[in-house]
Amino acid sequence: MTHSTDTRAVTFSGNTADEHVSHQGRGASVCPDCSDGLGKPRPVEPGSFRDKLQRNRPAYLAWRIGVFVAGLLFVLLGIALSALPGPLTIPPVLLGLWVWSTEFDWARRLFATFRRKASDAWKHAKQHPVSSTVVTVGGLVLAGVAFWAVGHFHLVAEAKSALGIGS
Repeated sequence: MTHSTDTRAVTFSGNTADEHVSHQGRGASVCPDCSDGLGKPRPVEPGSFRDKLQRNRPAYLAWRIGVFVAGLLFVLLGIALSALPGPLTIPPVLLGLWVWSTEFDWARRLFATFRRKASDAWKHAKQHPVSSTVVTVGGLVLAGVAFWAVGHFHLVAEAKSALGIGS
């Protein structure tokens, strides 16, 4: 059985993709919003804030951890909001991915994909403003009712006592 070493390179320009067959084994997806995916740091201007930061290893590590935690908080907020219907989850997740994309190549690629999907969702919401408004406002009202019910009927305390947790 023979194995072919032909690979396809796909070049994206606008909304079209051009496929090219390569016999050199170097096929890869190329996208203007994507990095090489090898985890290389992005090029920085000499003397810039990033250049100075990358030269100070402990400060650079602290910076990367801070960027990761800040992005994580926004993404978790978006995930928490996903319990509500409507497009409420998109802005915080998009903001978290943007924060991550300033430092991490994998997030830069993910951010480009998510940005396209968010744009499509926004276009859909603009094309159907009444139904989008009804779904969003209805979700906010239902969330308000759920928060009220939890507090009014002491549902957390009732659940704890039913499970035998706490005193």
